[in-house]
Amino acid sequence: MTTTFSEIKNLPDEAIDTAEQHLRDILSLAIMHSPKHAAVVVFDTQSPLAIALTQAYRRCLPTATFIDFYAVSPTDVTAAFETLQPSDLVVLIQSTSFRLDAFRLRVELFKQSLKVIEHPHLIRMPGMQGIHYIESLAYDPIYYRGIGNALKKRIDQASYGVVDSGNDERLIFSEPFEPAKLNVGDYTDMKNIGGQFPIGEVFTEAQDLESVNGRVRIFAFADTSFAVNIPDKPITLVVTKGRVTDVIDSKPEFDTVLANIRADEGEVWLRELGFGMNRAFSRDKIVSDIGTYERMCGIHLSLGAKHGVYKKANLRRADTWHHVDVFAVTEAVYLDETIVYQNGAWQV
Repeated sequence: MTTTFSEIKNLPDEAIDTAEQHLRDILSLAIMHSPKHAAVVVFDTQSPLAIALTQAYRRCLPTATFIDFYAVSPTDVTAAFETLQPSDLVVLIQSTSFRLDAFRLRVELFKQSLKVIEHPHLIRMPGMQGIHYIESLAYDPIYYRGIGNALKKRIDQASYGVVDSGNDERLIFSEPFEPAKLNVGDYTDMKNIGGQFPIGEVFTEAQDLESVNGRVRIFAFADTSFAVNIPDKPITLVVTKGRVTDVIDSKPEFDTVLANIRADEGEVWLRELGFGMNRAFSRDKIVSDIGTYERMCGIHLSLGAKHGVYKKANLRRADTWHHVDVFAVTEAVYLDETIVYQNGAWQV
């Protein structure tokens, strides 16, 4: 009999064993944490995945201080952070998202020069989705750093690009891209070490947003609850001068997303072009949390004028409100005349 994710209450011991193995690699190869540095792990027990990750971290960090976020006061948590020195480690295992008054956790921890590993919104991934999440924590530095840097080099040198969605639908970026950014677990020469896990992405956008035209079919999108929504058939976006000007085979939930963007921003810009690299996620292997699934191996795009990394002269940050991820049916990706993605894998 097949077990569905809804039937699983607690993650099996072998999943915790796998999580331990992957977290050891993250700690040593990506974060480069050593026993000479202190570590604080702030956790909760409100989801099976949070409980499993906490057990795995207890094995990996036997001398760390472990704090149940909901069993102490906020001042106890901040007091623990204040004892840490630069290059010490904080791990945040969050079924939802920890809130401290006037304290934006990751930002403030980075200000202290602390290393940070953040696992948010775990309650959104029950049962078998938790197994997929643990698989996504596997850290292969040769793959992530090798493919990631090769993609960045191709993106930065390309004069144009194409996303082929099949059915003769192609989204064309007719001019060069912004310098690509990496999220591949390599923090060499970076001010901040760590971030949200799992990792696995290279992202950019068109230097001239109006140079993007064509059609793209999407098989999933972020709905208003920040969950991955899978329509029964792909939705086709018509893009004209960088804006979504028509939608074919839409669904009411997606219409609501577009209506919200238009209400606040007047029109629907297409901005980020994301090259997801995490092989634990695909069109067939999905988790509900949008911030996690964004790493899916393939192409994702963002709708709405908001993007915190790239500044555009015609878009004032104060007037930008929305950044909604959508996931493209991807038969192939071209940078100039070279295919860099085909058959579900990057080829660089």
